[in-house]
Amino acid sequence: MEEKKEKLDRKRKMLAAFILFPIIIMIGGGAIYLYIQYKETHISTNDAFVDGRVHVIAPKVPGTVKVILIQDNQLIKRDDLILEIDPRDYEVMVKQAQADLDAQRTILSEIRGSVDTVKKQLKQIAAALEAGEANLELQKANLELAKADLQRSEYLLKKEAISRQQYDNAKNKYEVASAQVKAGVAQVKQLEASFEAQKALIKQTETRVSSQKAQIRQKEAALQGAELNRGYTTIYAPADGYITKRTVEIGNQVQAGQPLMAVVPLDQEDIWITANYKETQLKKLKPGQRVEIKVDTYPGHIFYGKVDSVMAGTGAVFSLFPPENATGNFVKVVQRVPVKIVLDKESDPGHFLRIGMSVVATILAEK
Repeated sequence: MEEKKEKLDRKRKMLAAFILFPIIIMIGGGAIYLYIQYKETHISTNDAFVDGRVHVIAPKVPGTVKVILIQDNQLIKRDDLILEIDPRDYEVMVKQAQADLDAQRTILSEIRGSVDTVKKQLKQIAAALEAGEANLELQKANLELAKADLQRSEYLLKKEAISRQQYDNAKNKYEVASAQVKAGVAQVKQLEASFEAQKALIKQTETRVSSQKAQIRQKEAALQGAELNRGYTTIYAPADGYITKRTVEIGNQVQAGQPLMAVVPLDQEDIWITANYKETQLKKLKPGQRVEIKVDTYPGHIFYGKVDSVMAGTGAVFSLFPPENATGNFVKVVQRVPVKIVLDKESDPGHFLRIGMSVVATILAEK
């Protein structure tokens, strides 16, 4: 009986195995098929992290830190006052630049006054020249009359129609008229020379005016630069966000361009996901595709976004030491390409995401 029962059990087990084996094969095959289908439409990587813009706070001018109004990890608003550098040195520079500008403006005023004086003198010389030329014309006319009288007196003297005294009088008049013409010509030439010299002086003075205006513009620029530098002693927040990496204390000497702290912004547009996908995963990847984002910090919570762009090169190409494959020791490695994923609006209203957090990004691709 027991042997029959054992044989019957073996037959039942063989029958069960014969029936279950195909079922297991079918279930396994179906699972594999579904997994393959899932992998074709869900492109996933855990080589991803939260990325974003970080505003580095650095002074534009050197100096001594006078006031610090923030603490590490403090939430701030755009245009909040963060830090002040002692402005006294820069206030002195502003006053000095203003004094230099005022001095140059005074010089310009004096030069313009001399221009007006020279122009008035030029008008006086022009009037004297006009009068001298008119007087010269009159003297030339008198000379012609005296010359005619002398010629007539010579003729009459030869005819003994006049006395020698009358002739001498006519000759004296001619000589006086001739001397007056020569003096008039000399005076006109002198006035003409003075007129030209005065015109040259005006031109020279106007050139000085132009040069002085250039000096004033230079001093105005210096004043603007000094005022800008004074304004740079107060540093304001460039965006809403959190203060991080503060490395400065009151009394520290800081230099222009020295990083003092950073501001991590809160705006959704300033936060994104950088996912490094294998080059073999990029075949079906396109901008605009939906993305499911799981952050290690918040298990069970899914953020959503979309593919924004694919970097125009692998991460290795833009690394500090890019690979050199011409040395003869080439080993083929699957490269990774950074993909930028932007978050949907209102996907993170509580600003839970922090730059650097580890992420699993899954792109929902089409078949």
